[in-house]
Amino acid sequence: MEKPPSAHDQESRRKAREQAARLKKMEEDEKRKKAEFRKKMEKEVSGFIQDSALRKKRYEPMSKIKRSILHDVAEVAGLASFSFGEDEENRYVMLFKKEFAPSDEELEAYRKGEEWDPQKAEERRRWKEQAALETEEASRAQKRPASPSSNYRDKYSHLIGTSAAKDAAHTLQANQSYGCGEIVKLFILGLV
Repeated sequence: MEKPPSAHDQESRRKAREQAARLKKMEEDEKRKKAEFRKKMEKEVSGFIQDSALRKKRYEPMSKIKRSILHDVAEVAGLASFSFGEDEENRYVMLFKKEFAPSDEELEAYRKGEEWDPQKAEERRRWKEQAALETEEASRAQKRPASPSSNYRDKYSHLIGTSAAKDAAHTLQANQSYGCGEIVKLFILGLV
């Protein structure tokens, strides 16, 4: 038969219940805050979509959870969304309307932390094209037929010798009972 619970056991159970209650309350508060943030973002995204003058919208840096909520809201709304920034604390989200989706160069500029300038991008693109043309012209001018610079037999003659294959063919004695002795000699000599 068990003895009745002591005061120490009752106290530890009471503390465990209180801690579980606090944890549950914190989880409910967190869930409520996320729901409020989602509603706020849905309202802002809706306003962004309806404003025909705006092509993109940049948000302030936010936590990973809030960024994921914003990405989800943007996907449901049919917008393109991207996160930029180096450190976890400095990452921010930019939304783009589908008809004004960013180019690869624009995304690369944002990833580097630069502001996108279409004139500079066009200038950079022209410069790259010019450099590619110059490289192509230079390669055309220097084309020469591909040929080995040396004969491998000459290069490795110190390893394989000059008459190694011929000597091996002459010393090879095939089993005559199988009837292939002469064929093997001819094959090694390269006559078959």
